[in-house]
Amino acid sequence: MRIALDVDGVLADVITSWLSYSNKIRPTISKSQISEWDFWKNHHIDKFDFYNELSFCWKSWEDIPPTENNIAHATTQLSNLGTVDIVTARDESTHNDVKNWLKLHKINFKNYVGVLEGIEKSRLDYDVFIDDSPLNAKSMLEEGKSVILYSQPWNTSFEDDRAIRIHELKNAVPIIDKMIRG
Repeated sequence: MRIALDVDGVLADVITSWLSYSNKIRPTISKSQISEWDFWKNHHIDKFDFYNELSFCWKSWEDIPPTENNIAHATTQLSNLGTVDIVTARDESTHNDVKNWLKLHKINFKNYVGVLEGIEKSRLDYDVFIDDSPLNAKSMLEEGKSVILYSQPWNTSFEDDRAIRIHELKNAVPIIDKMIRG
């Protein structure tokens, strides 16, 4: 079983760091107000600025919290079921910062795969994708891939019965185990 595991929004709660940065220079936004993937439009934030600021936040990778407690244990459990690769879409300048974060948080994985755009993930050869992006999930499902959607405020309106929603990473373990057993 080949498992593609996303970073931002699944393992790393980078949006918390971005909100801390953004709220110093703009009107305050809370995480619960981020109700859609391209939320920046509703807050009059340029997409280019948002992604640059997100990359800037990774320069302080030590300050980015994990999305949940015991995230390392959950990745170890996933690794016991198959090959877990980190599959992440990001600016190339952040790869080393992300790798340092993964090491700091003892995330268990085999390979690190970086792509520039999230929808490129759907072209990769994995049995299951664990992601938080509704756009990525849609693209993956259209390619006939299995998707486990890590629940976040920005994907709550995504509805597709083919995607299995989880609220904690450890919840992916029995789902993938069931896929293996067929």
